[in-house]
Amino acid sequence: MAMKMLVLGEVKDNELRNVTFEAIAAAKTVADGGEVVGVLFGENLQQHAEKMVHYGADRVITAEKEELSQYTTDAYQQALLQVCDVENPEGIIMGHTSSGKDLAPRIAAKLDCGLVTDAVTVEIEDGQSVFTRPIYSGKAFEKKVMENGRIFATVRPNNIAPLEEDTSKTGDISSMNVDIKDLRSIVKDVVKKSSGGVDLSEAKIIVAGGRGVKSAEGFQPLEELAEVLGAAVGASRGACDAEYCDYALQIGQTGKVVTPDLYIAAGISGAIQHLAGMSNSKVIVAINKDPEAPIFEVADYGIVGDLFDVIPKLTEEFKKVTS
Repeated sequence: MAMKMLVLGEVKDNELRNVTFEAIAAAKTVADGGEVVGVLFGENLQQHAEKMVHYGADRVITAEKEELSQYTTDAYQQALLQVCDVENPEGIIMGHTSSGKDLAPRIAAKLDCGLVTDAVTVEIEDGQSVFTRPIYSGKAFEKKVMENGRIFATVRPNNIAPLEEDTSKTGDISSMNVDIKDLRSIVKDVVKKSSGGVDLSEAKIIVAGGRGVKSAEGFQPLEELAEVLGAAVGASRGACDAEYCDYALQIGQTGKVVTPDLYIAAGISGAIQHLAGMSNSKVIVAINKDPEAPIFEVADYGIVGDLFDVIPKLTEEFKKVTS
């Protein structure tokens, strides 16, 4: 049954996050021939709105306001609820990102509808939208169907393939005036640690280090390999606890959950908490001196050796291929 779906786009560092395009693709599946309406909040949104159209949105609604230039729960909740009041969609899709995880349950509660979080696939079976999501730290998967009410879901980055970009596609881009009031918090400034790397949650390739890197300086060979591959650098909790790197790089049950095309684990033993954050990577390469390390049980390729010998050799070989 054709239906109208809203997709909340997400802008970061003046660029649309890739998960926005993945959410559009998911919404197109659920809409089943119906309308997909993009929604964008912030400032200077015209080029981002056009890009949402190029990736499949039929039209886009923008709300440009200073209070929406940075994500805050109150402002985005008020704005999205007002859009829903006007559009009355049958469903909503957004990314399972830090802001999506914060916003989606609040909106679902206000709209009195169910919510499927962290979906990795969406399919139509017997006329119903079926969402698949990982449970038990990725050890199993469950299928969710909303039998009545709005369809509301968040999608995990790097799992649903975006539609092919069509720069010739056109769609209506309209501006909506939303009323933002009684904010409990306002973002005055955003101060970021200078990582200079690729966003972990959307990276196609990740080079991650564990306690085996031995020191903060031990991450340098990993950073050099990541630069050659255009990859993000990550870490296990052990490396973060040992203060070899910032907790912003942590991957695992209490860190970020990632699903890159290639995950290179260097000096990571493979504790179950870490595996929960990366075991669904498409290809896993493990480098460890201990041949009995648990990481080898989930790895597609394993290299038994000292990472300080192996990583520089890999870097040199990849330089030959990429040069």
